[in-house]
Amino acid sequence: MDSPIKPIKRKFFFEFYPFDDSAKMIETPDISDKKVEKLWKNKVKTVFILSARTTDSYSRLLEFYKNKGFVVKNFHITQLDRDHITKIFNEIISCFKKNSTLMIYYGDTLAGAVITSFYIYSGKSVEESLNKIQKINSNLIVKEEEIPFIYDFDMSKKARPNAEIKPDQKSDKPIHPSEDIKNTTLGVDASFDKNRKDEPNREDGSADNELPDTNIEHAAFLPMPMGISPEKVNGQAKSAEIKGGTEAVKDSRFGPFYSSLRFKLISIISFIIIVAISSMIFLATYFFKSDNKIRVQESNHSITEITALKVKSEFISIIEKSRLIARAMLDNIRGNDKKQYSNIIIRNDKDFIFVGIAVKGRGGSSLKFIKSVYNTPLMKKIQISQKSVRAAHRSNRKIFFRSFNSETVIHNISYNFKNPVIGLSLPFQGSKKEGVKSVLISYIKLNRFLDAFSSAGITKIFLINGRGDIIAHTDSKIIVSGGNYINIPIIKMMIKSTLNNGQTRYRDENNIIHLGSFRKIGIAGCGVIATVEEEKAFQEVFNIQRRNIYLMIIVLSFAILIVFFFGKSITTPIIRLVNATYKIKKGEYNVDIEPAAKDEIGELTIAFIEMGKGLAEREKIKKAFGKFVNPELAELLIKDEVKLGGERKTIAILFSDIRSFTAISEDLEPEEVVDFLNEYMTIMVKCIDDTSGIVDKFIGDAIMALWGVPVSRGNDSENAINGALQMRNALIEFNKGRGSLKKPIISIGCGINTGPVLAGQIGSEDRMEYTVIGDAVNLASRIEALNKPMGTDILITEDTYNQVKDIFAVKKMKPIKVKGKEKPQQIYAVLGRLTDRKRPENIEELRKFLNIKKPPIIQGKDELDQKEVKYEILD
Repeated sequence: MDSPIKPIKRKFFFEFYPFDDSAKMIETPDISDKKVEKLWKNKVKTVFILSARTTDSYSRLLEFYKNKGFVVKNFHITQLDRDHITKIFNEIISCFKKNSTLMIYYGDTLAGAVITSFYIYSGKSVEESLNKIQKINSNLIVKEEEIPFIYDFDMSKKARPNAEIKPDQKSDKPIHPSEDIKNTTLGVDASFDKNRKDEPNREDGSADNELPDTNIEHAAFLPMPMGISPEKVNGQAKSAEIKGGTEAVKDSRFGPFYSSLRFKLISIISFIIIVAISSMIFLATYFFKSDNKIRVQESNHSITEITALKVKSEFISIIEKSRLIARAMLDNIRGNDKKQYSNIIIRNDKDFIFVGIAVKGRGGSSLKFIKSVYNTPLMKKIQISQKSVRAAHRSNRKIFFRSFNSETVIHNISYNFKNPVIGLSLPFQGSKKEGVKSVLISYIKLNRFLDAFSSAGITKIFLINGRGDIIAHTDSKIIVSGGNYINIPIIKMMIKSTLNNGQTRYRDENNIIHLGSFRKIGIAGCGVIATVEEEKAFQEVFNIQRRNIYLMIIVLSFAILIVFFFGKSITTPIIRLVNATYKIKKGEYNVDIEPAAKDEIGELTIAFIEMGKGLAEREKIKKAFGKFVNPELAELLIKDEVKLGGERKTIAILFSDIRSFTAISEDLEPEEVVDFLNEYMTIMVKCIDDTSGIVDKFIGDAIMALWGVPVSRGNDSENAINGALQMRNALIEFNKGRGSLKKPIISIGCGINTGPVLAGQIGSEDRMEYTVIGDAVNLASRIEALNKPMGTDILITEDTYNQVKDIFAVKKMKPIKVKGKEKPQQIYAVLGRLTDRKRPENIEELRKFLNIKKPPIIQGKDELDQKEVKYEILD
């Protein structure tokens, strides 16, 4: 049974920086180099910054991470859009499956809702997510108006079969705030209790509160953070691989068809057919629609004319009968015989519910009825009481009061009686000199009007008074509910118009387009409106248009089939070239195609074969070039982004060479020396590459390596020492099994210095070399040479030590005086990382560990090689 592969660490970090009311930061973002060092240590490569707004400090934060070599992705969340936020979460988690990740939410706008949604997306319930964010930061508040979005987000996540990411139940280690990163680290069953103490560190230097080691390829063996199940990770990784592999091949093979002659023939003929038939469809539709529009408008106009005449006739009849009843009440009735009053109404019109003569009450703000009559049989039939009538008097008092200003008022009072009823108020008694003394108020059932407003097919007809109130409508429910429609464009046009009729095309509050006409009746500012939805009016136009489009598709399909098979004989040679192009794209430059004919395509095929041979030669040169130049530098050189000259940088420089290499090479043949050096250099270069360094040059058995060029990867001094320590360990493995004359055990020395240099292309326009120049380089070379007399393998300068003193255990050595330097230089021997419990505790243990003999310089200065004194060790 295969043993599981050792997983790699992968961690997810989260930070939140809130604003105060004046949009200033409450907490200052931690953008120190120390923090960057921690992020690189945890192998964080991507930083996601989420924010609802940008500020100067936000821009500085963005620029900081970019300059430090991180991949920075920033997202602006200006509103709670479910799809937009889901896409962001997908990208964050997709990135986290590959590398450690840092997510920052900058500012408190929408922060509570977004972070809660992130917890929900990772598998938590709404209640758990809301509780979690309270423990992250007191400034994280989910506003009341954001709650519906959170529940909607939760429901939408459950509805999508692939959206929910189940939490892994294997992990029982809670995650709480880490000292390494400010604020909070998210993970499985994450606990954000700020009062909880950190757990003790493990032997490998990592804290128990860190996420478990994770390897995407073998995630099934391990608990997954952020609620990501191993099956999801492996499945999605596999899907991505397929998409980039097999599917990519399929797409690439299919893609060239769009540039083939066959496709061009199909496109040209299809274009002609589409343009021709589309033009016919457009013109036919346009003229038919225009004609239909005229007919609809004429129909609406006729409907409003006829309905307005009928309504006007009815209103004139109602006004005359109301006056007749009122005069009868004044002239013929003595006393208060309600039965006789009712007979007066029934005798004149059975639709009258109430008729009364009113004057202004005390204070002039109320109505006082001096004469009134009720239609008791009708009221019983439609279940209206006199109490309801009196309530209607009170609720419509202000409207009826307008009749004291000589105004005739028609008002919908259906909502008072739950039946279609209108109220009519008009001046009754008075004179020009004294004004109106009394008004006549009548309540009439709308039965006589409803027949005129019955539905006329797709056309809706309704009656509006001068203030936009609904009086009559094809739908009785709208009459009873009442309402004001002054904002409808056709009604607004009618009220403002000085003409008796008009028509317009307008869009209502539901964004539906209507064709409308109006006709004023000349009483109380009322008018009849006839309107029809444009879509319904043009339904038959659209049906014809749809049938024509189907016909065009059928004709086009037949044309494409004919051209497709006819063009096959023309395009086959081109398709062969396309397939050959795809092979070249994959790096297969030796194409095996033959010219199909002695025509232009045949000539193109011959030229294509020659091109493949040329590309093969170019690829060989490129690969050879890549072995001599660092890949990052090679990429810059290919893009022509490295010019003659250079730029000033502060970097870490390492020099390393093999002790007694001259004596070793004397016992070996030249071929054996080369094989030995190649094997040794391969191992050492890998250590340098793994710690973000680049090899500047090989000087015989010596190696010159740089950290911080062409771009810095964080703490360059730390990376350089990490590289040297890896070289130490790699050398121990390399020496295992060695010890013979042909395979001697070797030891190396490394000297590291950090300082300013000039980095760039040095040389001429015809012959250049990328390197660094400066005093810091010379000092690193001198330091490396001191390993032999000091009895050490890794020495660093004081400038390097100042940047790593809290990371590595070192031993202060005797100061030295270097050639070219007036002041003494302090150097340090590196024992190991402070977190490594297996490191040597002192120089004696280091020498024993590396099998280094006590150096002669410790015994006396007379044993020094005095031919050329490049350094002097001071007591």
